Amino acid sequence: MKSWKTSAEQIMTAGPVVPVIVINKLEQAVPLAKALVAGGVRVLEVTLRTPCAVEAIRAIAKEVPEAIVGAGTVLNPQQLADVVEAGAQFAISPGLTDELLKAATEGSIPLIPGISTVSELMLGMSYGLRELNSSRQKLTAA
Repeated sequence: MKSWKTSAEQIMTAGPVVPVIVINKLEQAVPLAKALVAGGVRVLEVTLRTPCAVEAIRAIAKEVPEAIVGAGTVLNPQQLADVVEAGAQFAISPGLTDELLKAATEGSIPLIPGISTVSELMLGMSYGLRELNSSRQKLTAA
């Protein structure tokens, strides 16, 4: 998207793997991020499954600048806005809705939505998305 600072493809190819991280205690976020980066894993997906997840993203973005931190399990436009404000560089959602897609295409970070049907692939493509995530494999629109 034109307003995105970087593309979803650039994010997803910046490292060998993208760990899906659940932070239960905020004080664990920065040491874990530093250890992963030291081990060569720079792209980190912090899921929004715990109350401290947004603050964990904020702490990692501030204290581990060499990490590319993003948010996972983004479900709605408000969560997307919250993680952008916290410093996330990308967002991943388990599915896609019109309102989330609209917010993402108008936002500043890439969203990689989860899909499970061809219709969902077509919906994502209609919003200009090129990278989508399937439970079986990453699907890239032609």
